[in-house]
Amino acid sequence: MIYTMMQVCRELDMTYQTLKFYCNKGLVPNVKRDKNNRRIFDEKDVKWIKDLTCLKKCGLSIQEMKEYLDLCLQGESTILPRKEMLAKKQEELLSSIKELEDSVAYIDWKQNFYDDVLSGKIPYVSNLVKVEN
Repeated sequence: MIYTMMQVCRELDMTYQTLKFYCNKGLVPNVKRDKNNRRIFDEKDVKWIKDLTCLKKCGLSIQEMKEYLDLCLQGESTILPRKEMLAKKQEELLSSIKELEDSVAYIDWKQNFYDDVLSGKIPYVSNLVKVEN
């Protein structure tokens, strides 16, 4: 099947501007054009564009996405550097998840503290304001 830009955008829930940007940055290799010189995409292109979307969500910069693409275009011999690149990004994501979990845990603790104060279970204590008893 052949897809137009708009069909790809609908299929992958992405904006036209994003897809055009990816194409203009060279992130979609071997783009074909129809008789009216409009970009058209096949199934493999759509799968790759979906991969680009995932890589972006993983936090890869445009430059990192280009590096990854360049490695992919070299074929099977570059699987190891691709794995290393993804492993590094995965480590960064896991670190971000840990930071977010710690932040959520702090908010949970603080909300429980406020609930206990509001219910009269414990007295209010502040590190910022002197409270008279």
